[in-house]
Amino acid sequence: MIKEYIVFITSLRKEKGVSQSKIADVIGISRTSYIDVEKGKRELNVSELEKLANFFGVSTEQILSGRSSNYEKYKQMVLFCIRSGSSGDGKIPKTKLAKLIYLSDFAWFYDNFKSISGMEYRKINYGPVPDSYFRAIEELFEEGQIEIETTDSGAMLISETRGGKKVILSLLKKDEQKLMENVAKKWKSKKTSEIVSFTHGQLPYFLCRDNEIIPYELITQEDPENVY
Repeated sequence: MIKEYIVFITSLRKEKGVSQSKIADVIGISRTSYIDVEKGKRELNVSELEKLANFFGVSTEQILSGRSSNYEKYKQMVLFCIRSGSSGDGKIPKTKLAKLIYLSDFAWFYDNFKSISGMEYRKINYGPVPDSYFRAIEELFEEGQIEIETTDSGAMLISETRGGKKVILSLLKKDEQKLMENVAKKWKSKKTSEIVSFTHGQLPYFLCRDNEIIPYELITQEDPENVY
């Protein structure tokens, strides 16, 4: 049986329109040897995996997990959580926004054994967050879809741009949106410090080392009431 990560890199190669010969050159093996990889007849070693990950711009952990991420869908999750989780003035703290997205992705995995976005979340001091979160916020700002306000205390408040045409979140399924609404509803009136304490106390964050990618599978060990 061909391993899941082989299916993943084969799919990724075809999606990017890259030939088998090119991949073979990248990782330093013959085309015949790489064909054997895609057939499940040859394993990739650590060095080859790292070269492949660098070429595709993903982590080795993502390759080995066999999960692909959907960055554009993740950006739509950002917008959806702004809409559903902001206060009456339409603003939401940047940190709280990140936590709502994280809880939604991991809660979806709890029920479906896959996340909504497929993004990898890393354990940092401020909490679990994908490396691409800050890039997504910057892009949405540059595209004119969100506004960012810095308070006197240094906190960053994010809101959708007023008066503009709202983006249709076509990549998010109705049942995914329903879950995200439920997550936002629970935390809407809570302080940022409360949701930070909650996520830091969950097993996925608590069990991982600093700067480590957090395995989605850890959320399945949580009690249902502690998923979000």
